[in-house]
Amino acid sequence: MIRVFLLDDHEVVRRGLTDLLHAAGDIEVVGESGSAREATARIPALRPDVAILDARLPDGSGIDVCRDVRTVDSSIRGLILTSYEDDEALFAAIMAGADGYVLKQIRGTDLVDGVRRVAAGQSLLDPAVTQRVLERIRNGVEQPRELEMLTEQERRILGYVAEGLTNREIAGKMFLAEKTVKNYVSSLLAKLGLERRTQAAVLATRLLRPHP
Repeated sequence: MIRVFLLDDHEVVRRGLTDLLHAAGDIEVVGESGSAREATARIPALRPDVAILDARLPDGSGIDVCRDVRTVDSSIRGLILTSYEDDEALFAAIMAGADGYVLKQIRGTDLVDGVRRVAAGQSLLDPAVTQRVLERIRNGVEQPRELEMLTEQERRILGYVAEGLTNREIAGKMFLAEKTVKNYVSSLLAKLGLERRTQAAVLATRLLRPHP
């Protein structure tokens, strides 16, 4: 069973999510809260596999809760659920260690699938937001100094990482061995001082954003 904690200040939303997730059969809601402060204290104690966190709360942000919780226990995965399309919040969420960021308009079956994917260690980004991220990368017109330390091959792989491709998929596109790609990814993360692929994707987007 996948253990899930729910954070949303609307009780009706929490009840709806609880019913949806329980109906999946392989997901169990082990706790819920309408308060960022309460959730920050309860989530590490309950140790869920995934914490579904509302981005905007009366007493704070689910993004801050994600950061605080993962500082205590990095094995707990965060999935930010929001009503707003906000690129900066997306970037903040990923840099806080969140594994996913989806809009509340998402279909129930897609959310259930997303919880399973996040619990399995995959990242989950809303397709519409991902498309804007990729457009920024493709429209980059100059190489920032932060990327000068990367080889041309590493920069290409960084672009594919930003698109959400797996090592195997990157290997297929670049005609490289999967192990070779894995080594490249490890190298570029180390050079950039990052730990997670999603952080690399966000950093690439910020650095390659077109300048006016």
